[in-house]
Amino acid sequence: MTETIKDRATTPGPARTRAAGATGRSSRRKPTSGQNRSTLARIKRDRMLLLLALPGMAVVALFHYFPLLGNVIAFQDFQPFLGISQSEWVGLDNFDVIFNGDPRFVNALANTLIITLIQVVFVFPLPLALALLLNSVLSERVKRGVQSVLYLPHFLSWVIVVALFQQVLGNAGMLNTFFREHDMATFSIIGVPELFKLLITSQVIWKDTGWGTIIFLAALSRVDMNLYEAAAMDGAGAWRRTWHITLPAVRSVFILLLILRLGDALTVGFEQIILQQGAVGKAASEVLDTYVYNNGIVGGNWGTSAAVGLVKGVVGVVLVLGANKLAHVFGERGVYSR
Repeated sequence: MTETIKDRATTPGPARTRAAGATGRSSRRKPTSGQNRSTLARIKRDRMLLLLALPGMAVVALFHYFPLLGNVIAFQDFQPFLGISQSEWVGLDNFDVIFNGDPRFVNALANTLIITLIQVVFVFPLPLALALLLNSVLSERVKRGVQSVLYLPHFLSWVIVVALFQQVLGNAGMLNTFFREHDMATFSIIGVPELFKLLITSQVIWKDTGWGTIIFLAALSRVDMNLYEAAAMDGAGAWRRTWHITLPAVRSVFILLLILRLGDALTVGFEQIILQQGAVGKAASEVLDTYVYNNGIVGGNWGTSAAVGLVKGVVGVVLVLGANKLAHVFGERGVYSR
Protein backbone atom coordinates (compact mmCIF):
# COMPACT_ATOMS: atom_id res chain seq x y z
CA MET A 1 0.00 0.00 0.00
CA THR A 2 2.92 2.32 0.81
CA GLU A 3 4.44 1.73 -2.63
CA THR A 4 1.12 2.50 -4.29
CA ILE A 5 0.85 5.79 -2.40
CA LYS A 6 4.41 6.65 -3.38
CA ASP A 7 3.71 5.84 -7.00
CA ARG A 8 0.69 8.13 -6.95
CA ALA A 9 2.68 10.84 -5.23
CA THR A 10 5.50 10.66 -7.78
CA THR A 11 3.20 10.48 -10.80
CA PRO A 12 3.20 13.87 -12.60
CA GLY A 13 0.02 15.90 -12.41
CA PRO A 14 -0.66 16.00 -16.19
CA ALA A 15 -0.14 12.25 -16.41
CA ARG A 16 -2.67 11.71 -13.65
CA THR A 17 -5.05 14.04 -15.47
CA ARG A 18 -4.64 12.14 -18.75
CA ALA A 19 -5.18 8.86 -16.96
CA ALA A 20 -8.30 10.18 -15.29
CA GLY A 21 -9.52 11.55 -18.64
CA ALA A 22 -8.93 8.21 -20.32
CA THR A 23 -10.79 6.48 -17.54
CA GLY A 24 -13.68 8.96 -17.87
CA ARG A 25 -13.82 8.54 -21.64
CA SER A 26 -13.80 4.79 -21.37
CA SER A 27 -16.66 4.95 -18.91
CA ARG A 28 -18.58 7.32 -21.18
CA ARG A 29 -18.05 5.07 -24.19
CA LYS A 30 -19.57 2.18 -22.37
CA PRO A 31 -22.78 1.36 -24.26
CA THR A 32 -26.01 1.67 -22.36
CA SER A 33 -28.63 -1.01 -22.15
CA GLY A 34 -30.87 1.03 -24.49
CA GLN A 35 -28.18 1.01 -27.19
CA ASN A 36 -27.76 -2.73 -26.91
CA ARG A 37 -31.48 -3.32 -27.14
CA SER A 38 -32.31 -4.88 -30.47
CA THR A 39 -34.94 -3.53 -32.86
CA LEU A 40 -37.14 -6.52 -32.10
CA ALA A 41 -36.96 -5.77 -28.39
CA ARG A 42 -37.92 -2.14 -28.97
CA ILE A 43 -40.86 -3.21 -31.11
CA LYS A 44 -41.96 -5.58 -28.38
CA ARG A 45 -41.63 -2.82 -25.80
CA ASP A 46 -43.67 -0.31 -27.86
CA ARG A 47 -46.12 -2.81 -29.29
CA MET A 48 -49.16 -1.09 -27.78
CA LEU A 49 -48.22 2.28 -29.27
CA LEU A 50 -47.58 0.67 -32.64
CA LEU A 51 -50.94 -1.09 -32.52
CA LEU A 52 -52.66 2.20 -31.74
CA ALA A 53 -50.88 3.87 -34.67
CA LEU A 54 -51.61 0.99 -37.06
CA PRO A 55 -55.12 2.12 -38.16
CA GLY A 56 -53.86 5.62 -38.98
CA MET A 57 -50.87 4.22 -40.86
CA ALA A 58 -53.19 1.91 -42.80
CA VAL A 59 -55.46 4.81 -43.80
CA VAL A 60 -52.51 6.93 -44.96
CA ALA A 61 -51.04 4.01 -46.93
CA LEU A 62 -54.38 3.08 -48.50
CA PHE A 63 -55.59 6.55 -49.49
CA HIS A 64 -52.31 8.47 -49.99
CA TYR A 65 -49.52 6.10 -51.02
CA PHE A 66 -51.27 3.23 -52.76
CA PRO A 67 -53.10 5.55 -55.23
CA LEU A 68 -49.69 6.85 -56.37
CA LEU A 69 -49.40 3.67 -58.42
CA GLY A 70 -52.26 4.96 -60.57
CA ASN A 71 -50.02 7.72 -61.95
CA VAL A 72 -48.94 5.20 -64.55
CA ILE A 73 -51.98 6.21 -66.63
CA ALA A 74 -50.22 9.53 -67.28
CA PHE A 75 -48.19 7.57 -69.86
CA GLN A 76 -51.17 5.72 -71.33
CA ASP A 77 -54.21 6.36 -73.45
CA PHE A 78 -56.19 5.08 -70.51
CA GLN A 79 -59.62 3.62 -71.10
CA PRO A 80 -61.57 2.61 -67.98
CA PHE A 81 -63.23 -0.33 -69.65
CA LEU A 82 -59.82 -1.73 -70.69
CA GLY A 83 -57.98 -1.07 -67.45
CA ILE A 84 -54.34 -0.23 -66.89
CA SER A 85 -53.01 -3.54 -68.14
CA GLN A 86 -54.65 -3.30 -71.59
CA SER A 87 -54.58 0.45 -72.24
CA GLU A 88 -52.18 1.65 -74.93
CA TRP A 89 -48.87 3.22 -73.89
CA VAL A 90 -48.34 6.67 -75.44
CA GLY A 91 -45.16 7.84 -73.70
CA LEU A 92 -45.12 11.58 -73.06
CA ASP A 93 -47.98 12.47 -75.40
CA ASN A 94 -50.26 13.32 -72.48
CA PHE A 95 -47.79 15.99 -71.36
CA ASP A 96 -48.26 17.99 -74.58
CA VAL A 97 -50.80 20.25 -72.91
CA ILE A 98 -48.00 21.35 -70.57
CA PHE A 99 -45.09 21.51 -72.98
CA ASN A 100 -47.04 23.09 -75.85
CA GLY A 101 -49.00 25.54 -73.70
CA ASP A 102 -52.62 24.49 -74.14
CA PRO A 103 -54.69 27.69 -73.57
CA ARG A 104 -57.03 26.07 -71.05
CA PHE A 105 -54.10 24.68 -69.09
CA VAL A 106 -52.27 28.02 -69.17
CA ASN A 107 -55.40 29.76 -67.89
CA ALA A 108 -55.77 27.23 -65.07
CA LEU A 109 -52.08 27.57 -64.15
CA ALA A 110 -52.25 31.36 -64.15
CA ASN A 111 -55.33 31.40 -61.91
CA THR A 112 -53.69 28.89 -59.57
CA LEU A 113 -50.50 30.93 -59.23
CA ILE A 114 -52.39 34.18 -58.62
CA ILE A 115 -54.61 32.63 -55.94
CA THR A 116 -51.59 30.96 -54.32
CA LEU A 117 -49.66 34.24 -54.21
CA ILE A 118 -52.62 36.07 -52.68
CA GLN A 119 -53.19 33.42 -50.04
CA VAL A 120 -49.51 33.02 -49.10
CA VAL A 121 -48.95 36.78 -48.78
CA PHE A 122 -52.23 37.87 -47.21
CA VAL A 123 -53.83 34.76 -45.66
CA PHE A 124 -50.94 32.71 -44.30
CA PRO A 125 -49.62 35.34 -41.79
CA LEU A 126 -53.09 36.08 -40.38
CA PRO A 127 -53.19 33.15 -37.89
CA LEU A 128 -49.90 34.39 -36.39
CA ALA A 129 -51.23 37.95 -36.07
CA LEU A 130 -54.46 36.68 -34.51
CA ALA A 131 -52.52 34.43 -32.13
CA LEU A 132 -50.45 37.43 -30.98
CA LEU A 133 -53.64 39.37 -30.29
CA LEU A 134 -55.18 36.48 -28.36
CA ASN A 135 -51.98 35.98 -26.41
CA SER A 136 -52.14 39.60 -25.25
CA VAL A 137 -55.59 39.11 -23.69
CA LEU A 138 -55.15 38.90 -19.93
CA SER A 139 -58.48 37.28 -19.09
CA GLU A 140 -58.38 33.53 -19.71
CA ARG A 141 -62.19 33.38 -19.76
CA VAL A 142 -62.40 35.99 -22.51
CA LYS A 143 -59.62 34.30 -24.45
CA ARG A 144 -61.35 30.90 -24.36
CA GLY A 145 -64.66 32.41 -25.41
CA VAL A 146 -63.09 34.18 -28.39
CA GLN A 147 -61.19 31.04 -29.37
CA SER A 148 -64.39 28.97 -29.36
CA VAL A 149 -66.06 31.44 -31.71
CA LEU A 150 -63.03 31.57 -34.02
CA TYR A 151 -62.66 27.77 -34.22
CA LEU A 152 -66.28 27.11 -35.16
CA PRO A 153 -66.15 28.00 -38.91
CA HIS A 154 -63.41 25.43 -39.47
CA PHE A 155 -65.86 22.61 -38.75
CA LEU A 156 -68.35 23.81 -41.37
CA SER A 157 -68.18 22.19 -44.79
CA TRP A 158 -67.49 24.30 -47.85
CA VAL A 159 -71.05 23.70 -49.01
CA ILE A 160 -72.35 25.51 -45.92
CA VAL A 161 -69.72 28.26 -46.12
CA VAL A 162 -70.49 29.01 -49.77
CA ALA A 163 -74.22 28.97 -49.05
CA LEU A 164 -73.77 31.42 -46.15
CA PHE A 165 -71.80 33.86 -48.30
CA GLN A 166 -74.41 33.64 -51.02
CA GLN A 167 -77.22 34.29 -48.54
CA VAL A 168 -75.41 37.34 -47.18
CA LEU A 169 -73.61 38.82 -50.21
CA GLY A 170 -75.69 37.53 -53.13
CA ASN A 171 -77.81 39.78 -55.36
CA ALA A 172 -80.88 38.62 -53.43
CA GLY A 173 -78.92 38.23 -50.21
CA MET A 174 -79.52 39.79 -46.82
CA LEU A 175 -77.44 42.93 -47.37
CA ASN A 176 -78.84 43.79 -50.79
CA THR A 177 -82.37 43.16 -49.54
CA PHE A 178 -81.76 45.56 -46.68
CA PHE A 179 -80.36 48.18 -49.06
CA ARG A 180 -83.35 47.88 -51.40
CA GLU A 181 -85.80 48.25 -48.55
CA HIS A 182 -84.11 51.50 -47.54
CA ASP A 183 -83.67 52.85 -51.11
CA MET A 184 -79.90 52.44 -51.03
CA ALA A 185 -77.55 51.33 -53.81
CA THR A 186 -76.94 47.59 -54.01
CA PHE A 187 -73.69 45.87 -54.88
CA SER A 188 -72.76 42.62 -56.62
CA ILE A 189 -70.01 40.31 -55.36
CA ILE A 190 -71.32 36.79 -55.89
CA GLY A 191 -71.10 35.81 -59.55
CA VAL A 192 -68.76 38.63 -60.59
CA PRO A 193 -65.65 37.14 -62.30
CA GLU A 194 -63.44 40.14 -61.47
CA LEU A 195 -64.12 39.72 -57.73
CA PHE A 196 -63.95 35.93 -57.60
CA LYS A 197 -60.38 35.71 -56.26
CA LEU A 198 -61.19 38.27 -53.59
CA LEU A 199 -64.31 36.31 -52.67
CA ILE A 200 -62.62 32.94 -52.21
CA THR A 201 -59.78 34.59 -50.27
CA SER A 202 -62.26 36.14 -47.84
CA GLN A 203 -63.96 32.76 -47.46
CA VAL A 204 -60.66 31.09 -46.58
CA ILE A 205 -59.87 33.81 -44.05
CA TRP A 206 -63.27 33.47 -42.37
CA LYS A 207 -63.14 29.68 -42.26
CA ASP A 208 -59.57 28.77 -41.35
CA THR A 209 -57.78 31.73 -39.74
CA GLY A 210 -59.07 30.97 -36.26
CA TRP A 211 -58.17 27.30 -36.52
CA GLY A 212 -54.64 28.18 -37.66
CA THR A 213 -53.95 30.00 -34.40
CA ILE A 214 -53.82 26.75 -32.40
CA ILE A 215 -50.22 25.89 -33.30
CA PHE A 216 -48.97 29.44 -32.74
CA LEU A 217 -50.72 29.71 -29.38
CA ALA A 218 -49.09 26.44 -28.35
CA ALA A 219 -45.67 27.85 -29.32
CA LEU A 220 -46.36 31.10 -27.46
CA SER A 221 -47.33 29.22 -24.31
CA ARG A 222 -43.76 27.91 -24.04
CA VAL A 223 -42.18 31.36 -23.84
CA ASP A 224 -40.69 32.07 -20.41
CA MET A 225 -42.58 34.99 -18.85
CA ASN A 226 -39.41 36.01 -17.01
CA LEU A 227 -38.03 37.17 -20.36
CA TYR A 228 -40.87 39.66 -20.73
CA GLU A 229 -40.40 40.89 -17.16
CA ALA A 230 -36.65 41.33 -17.63
CA ALA A 231 -37.18 43.17 -20.92
CA ALA A 232 -39.77 45.45 -19.34
CA MET A 233 -37.40 46.27 -16.49
CA ASP A 234 -34.75 47.18 -19.08
CA GLY A 235 -37.18 49.65 -20.66
CA ALA A 236 -38.38 47.59 -23.63
CA GLY A 237 -41.86 48.53 -24.80
CA ALA A 238 -44.55 46.19 -26.08
CA TRP A 239 -43.34 46.32 -29.68
CA ARG A 240 -39.72 45.59 -28.72
CA ARG A 241 -40.78 42.68 -26.52
CA THR A 242 -42.83 41.30 -29.40
CA TRP A 243 -39.98 41.73 -31.90
CA HIS A 244 -37.16 40.37 -29.75
CA ILE A 245 -38.96 37.72 -27.65
CA THR A 246 -42.30 36.66 -29.10
CA LEU A 247 -41.50 36.47 -32.80
CA PRO A 248 -38.20 34.54 -32.34
CA ALA A 249 -40.13 32.04 -30.21
CA VAL A 250 -42.53 31.21 -33.06
CA ARG A 251 -40.08 31.66 -35.95
CA SER A 252 -39.29 27.95 -36.34
CA VAL A 253 -42.98 27.03 -36.27
CA PHE A 254 -43.79 29.73 -38.83
CA ILE A 255 -41.06 28.51 -41.19
CA LEU A 256 -42.17 24.90 -40.79
CA LEU A 257 -45.79 25.74 -41.65
CA LEU A 258 -44.66 27.89 -44.57
CA ILE A 259 -42.62 25.03 -46.03
CA LEU A 260 -45.59 22.68 -45.70
CA ARG A 261 -47.83 25.31 -47.31
CA LEU A 262 -45.47 25.52 -50.28
CA GLY A 263 -45.95 21.78 -50.76
CA ASP A 264 -49.63 22.54 -51.43
CA ALA A 265 -48.88 25.71 -53.36
CA LEU A 266 -50.69 24.47 -56.47
CA THR A 267 -53.66 23.20 -54.46
CA VAL A 268 -56.01 26.09 -53.78
CA GLY A 269 -59.28 24.47 -52.76
CA PHE A 270 -61.04 22.18 -55.22
CA GLU A 271 -64.37 21.88 -53.39
CA GLN A 272 -64.62 25.58 -52.63
CA ILE A 273 -64.02 26.59 -56.26
CA ILE A 274 -66.04 23.88 -58.02
CA LEU A 275 -69.12 24.89 -56.02
CA GLN A 276 -68.90 28.44 -57.38
CA GLN A 277 -67.50 27.82 -60.84
CA GLY A 278 -70.84 27.80 -62.57
CA ALA A 279 -71.64 31.32 -61.41
CA VAL A 280 -68.44 32.99 -62.69
CA GLY A 281 -67.30 30.73 -65.52
CA LYS A 282 -64.11 28.77 -66.09
CA ALA A 283 -62.09 31.71 -67.37
CA ALA A 284 -62.02 33.29 -63.91
CA SER A 285 -62.24 30.19 -61.71
CA GLU A 286 -60.47 27.31 -63.46
CA VAL A 287 -57.47 26.09 -61.42
CA LEU A 288 -55.33 23.01 -61.82
CA ASP A 289 -57.51 20.85 -59.56
CA THR A 290 -60.72 21.76 -61.39
CA TYR A 291 -58.88 21.37 -64.72
CA VAL A 292 -57.98 17.80 -63.77
CA TYR A 293 -61.58 17.11 -62.74
CA ASN A 294 -63.22 18.73 -65.79
CA ASN A 295 -60.88 17.01 -68.25
CA GLY A 296 -60.58 13.65 -66.52
CA ILE A 297 -63.84 12.82 -64.78
CA VAL A 298 -66.13 14.96 -66.94
CA GLY A 299 -64.29 15.02 -70.26
CA GLY A 300 -62.81 11.52 -70.19
CA ASN A 301 -59.22 12.64 -70.88
CA TRP A 302 -57.83 10.48 -68.10
CA GLY A 303 -54.23 10.40 -69.29
CA THR A 304 -53.94 14.16 -69.72
CA SER A 305 -55.48 14.84 -66.32
CA ALA A 306 -53.16 12.32 -64.68
CA ALA A 307 -50.17 13.97 -66.37
CA VAL A 308 -51.15 17.41 -65.05
CA GLY A 309 -51.75 15.99 -61.57
CA LEU A 310 -48.40 14.19 -61.63
CA VAL A 311 -46.50 17.34 -62.59
CA LYS A 312 -48.35 19.28 -59.89
CA GLY A 313 -47.25 16.74 -57.29
CA VAL A 314 -43.65 16.78 -58.47
CA VAL A 315 -43.56 20.59 -58.33
CA GLY A 316 -44.90 20.46 -54.76
CA VAL A 317 -42.14 18.05 -53.72
CA VAL A 318 -39.48 20.24 -55.34
CA LEU A 319 -40.82 23.33 -53.55
CA VAL A 320 -40.75 21.56 -50.18
CA LEU A 321 -37.21 20.28 -50.67
CA GLY A 322 -35.97 23.64 -51.95
CA ALA A 323 -37.60 25.62 -49.16
CA ASN A 324 -36.29 23.17 -46.57
CA LYS A 325 -32.77 23.52 -47.97
CA LEU A 326 -33.09 27.30 -47.81
CA ALA A 327 -34.22 27.02 -44.20
CA HIS A 328 -31.06 25.05 -43.40
CA VAL A 329 -28.97 27.83 -44.94
CA PHE A 330 -30.50 30.29 -42.48
CA GLY A 331 -29.95 27.96 -39.54
CA GLU A 332 -33.49 26.62 -39.19
CA ARG A 333 -34.39 22.96 -38.85
CA GLY A 334 -37.24 23.03 -41.36
CA VAL A 335 -39.34 19.93 -41.97
CA TYR A 336 -36.38 17.63 -41.36
CA SER A 337 -32.82 18.15 -40.19
CA ARG A 338 -29.75 17.71 -42.34
